[in-house]
Amino acid sequence: MLSDKKHEGDFVNISFNSKCEISKDTFVMMAGPCAAESRDQIMRTAESLAELGIHIFRAGCFKPRTDPYAWQGSGEEGLKWLDEVRTQYGMLIISEVSNFMNFAAVESCVDIIQIGAKALYDHSLLIGSGKSQKSVLVKRGFGATVNEYLRMVEYILANGNQNVMLCERGIRTFETSTRFTYDLCGAAVMQDITKLPLILDPSHAAGNSKFVVKLALASAAFDCDGLIIEVHCNPDEALCDKAQALTIAEYKELYKRVSEIISLNGRRIV
Repeated sequence: MLSDKKHEGDFVNISFNSKCEISKDTFVMMAGPCAAESRDQIMRTAESLAELGIHIFRAGCFKPRTDPYAWQGSGEEGLKWLDEVRTQYGMLIISEVSNFMNFAAVESCVDIIQIGAKALYDHSLLIGSGKSQKSVLVKRGFGATVNEYLRMVEYILANGNQNVMLCERGIRTFETSTRFTYDLCGAAVMQDITKLPLILDPSHAAGNSKFVVKLALASAAFDCDGLIIEVHCNPDEALCDKAQALTIAEYKELYKRVSEIISLNGRRIV
């Protein structure tokens, strides 16, 4: 049980390859657009991030939108573009599963399965991820308490997969000036009672790019284990979540500042 794993030194290291490992000495920077919209958009963004040294590229192909008439993603065609990113730039891929109908397609393409906030209570995805050989990043649901969230994560662990990352991305409160409320208090509790790596997502919490940088810098000082941030080669043309996406130039500057902060904690970016 997660509650039984409160032990100093029990931190779960996750090694993806010789260049990228999550440990107490490293800090992982995952970046990329909210969605894989076109081959050109994906390759342009990936090229710029690869030049910066990013090892994990994020982009969603199946988008669980609140509005049923909104664009739902590029589907399996988008997965082909992500596979091309891996081949051409040597980057690891993280992408979201929206339901069990697309689980097999995503699992076969990615290095990290992402279970989004809206899918937190989908037991078929949790159990399927638990039986998978792929690493899994689980985002906290915006209406889930810390205890509820960790109970859902336990489904993955109980089914055999220990390569799991937690992800705080904001919760719904009475405050409406930002998209969600960034719960660093809850994140601190997660770090205290689990041994799993903690990734923070300032993009979805803020919902506005001008606040993402500040939250990302606070996250780095918080001494979490990494960040997942939305970056787009042309945010003004993004098909979803355009307001929170950083430009390549903004992300490059943020990368430098995060690197300076985490070095104070004895960590280095991977």
